[in-house]
Amino acid sequence: MFSHVTIGSNDPGELEAFYDAVLATLGIHPFFKIESTLSYGTAAGPKVFILKPFNGQPHQPGNGGHVAFLAPSRGAVDAFHAKALELGGTSEGAPGLRPHYHPNYYGAYARDPDGNKIQAVCHRKDG
Repeated sequence: MFSHVTIGSNDPGELEAFYDAVLATLGIHPFFKIESTLSYGTAAGPKVFILKPFNGQPHQPGNGGHVAFLAPSRGAVDAFHAKALELGGTSEGAPGLRPHYHPNYYGAYARDPDGNKIQAVCHRKDG
């Protein structure tokens, strides 16, 4: 459905180690990095950018939105959440089933060190 998603930051370089490690738990790796821009995913496929706002104004995390990354397993969701917390993120919801979405929905929520809300979710029954 989406080509890419952008996550704002006042200093993407400060988030590089965080996103390199947290997204690696889901098998998502950088495909390019240039000054003030990080990019994860693939050039011709889905990707996420972490960058400064284009309008030059300070980044402020939004309220009500987040980026949810697909996880290959429930274990990857657990690893995502643990790594986010280890690297300075904060929990917005521990790993677990959320059957009110659907019976196999297993997710975890965190905020990165800049306050952006991110999530990992596995939809598989066998987890």
